[in-house]
Amino acid sequence: MSNIAFKTLSKIAGPLIFVEGVNDAAYGEIVEIKLANGDRRQGQVLDTRKGLAVIQVFGPTYGLGTAGTSTKFSGETAMLSVSDEMLGRTFDGVGKPRDTGPKIISKEKYDLVGAGINPYSREEPSEFIQTGMSNIDGMNTLVRGQKLPIFSGAGLPHNLLATQIARQAKVLGASENFSVVFAAMGITSEEANFFIKQFEESGALGRSVLFLNLSSDPSMERILTPRLALTTAEFLAYEREMHVLVILTDMTNYCEALREISAAREEVPGRRGYPGYMYTDLASIYERAGKIKGRKGSVTQIPILAMPADDITHPIPDLTGYITEGQIVLSRELNRLNIQPPVDVLTSLSRLMNQGIGNGRTREDHRNLADQLYATYAQGKDARALSAIVGEEALSETDRKFLKIANNFERKFVNQGIDENRSIEHTLDIGWELLSNLPESEMKRIKSEFIIKYRKQVDKETERGA
Repeated sequence: MSNIAFKTLSKIAGPLIFVEGVNDAAYGEIVEIKLANGDRRQGQVLDTRKGLAVIQVFGPTYGLGTAGTSTKFSGETAMLSVSDEMLGRTFDGVGKPRDTGPKIISKEKYDLVGAGINPYSREEPSEFIQTGMSNIDGMNTLVRGQKLPIFSGAGLPHNLLATQIARQAKVLGASENFSVVFAAMGITSEEANFFIKQFEESGALGRSVLFLNLSSDPSMERILTPRLALTTAEFLAYEREMHVLVILTDMTNYCEALREISAAREEVPGRRGYPGYMYTDLASIYERAGKIKGRKGSVTQIPILAMPADDITHPIPDLTGYITEGQIVLSRELNRLNIQPPVDVLTSLSRLMNQGIGNGRTREDHRNLADQLYATYAQGKDARALSAIVGEEALSETDRKFLKIANNFERKFVNQGIDENRSIEHTLDIGWELLSNLPESEMKRIKSEFIIKYRKQVDKETERGA
């Protein structure tokens, strides 16, 4: 059908065009659109029924008219040329170079749609990824093959956190090949320049691939951007045996584009106007993370989304939470206190943490120490709330110790500089320092042998420093 040009465009609705008289168009098929003035654009078949093809246009639809516009169906789905030369490069939301480098030309082409990994073929994630962030490494550990989203809010510094993780993340082992695929959707030109500058100045660009979709770009491109990133990641992981960290920001902009398409198709809306298939669509992205048995590489995902009105029950974070393995939640309260990054440890969770920590991976005391810090911080926050009512002087001596530890936990453990890269040993040592003033009778979640081994070691170092 590639030689047949259809001039039966009957309707244009936002980013969609409707072509009649097409009986055998395939879902996902790439279409070439030729305007009356000779300009050419690309699109993709979104729906086909009873001789009608619904095509989403990649790019603006201005200038399109029902008269004089022709469409050719290629018979092929969207493919991406992949190559080792993509490392160190920056592309736009449809895979065209944004930098001064040449277009990627390769015999190897991958389908953009991809597929979720068959559960039978999945290898259980069990290896630690060090991000250099104490609040993640120490309390909500990231494991190879995991999908761990960051739930943020408007105005919170999730982009700073994303770039810091991208710069610092590594696997513990000098022989391991590690790379980062960074995809940003619906960002401003200022944010795009910020991301590029951060990667260039840190030297991380050489091991990274960037896909940047601007807010001024057609929203339809946001549907492609995460799939371009994941297709690239799968090539690097499963063909080049690399461990790839994929950072996707902001998935809220992606879902807004999905809602726009649904409205243009005049579909019956679901919760808050989002399409009823949004769960399935998000799963088609998130489930492309993991490890495959018999393959050395892995794909780990950190999707970032800004919760509308800071509502964690909003459909986007709600559905994301069902699919992914935990979440890192940013706190507006901590941000007001200038705690950066403002990660709320108590509402954050990594469901695969236990599989990536412990002796031989991080350190033998990691699980016990994290549990004790969590419990102590929670009790300290309760003491803080009580002191706001009755005053700190009315608290018991033990409650005042918990309150002090909670304050220090935020200032010394959670809070860290934008260029501060902490090893896992440093993170755990900070945790022991915070607990140094807590009576042993209150350290109910740590084995006595770890208290003897690590707490006394910290006490000796403190004495030497004094």
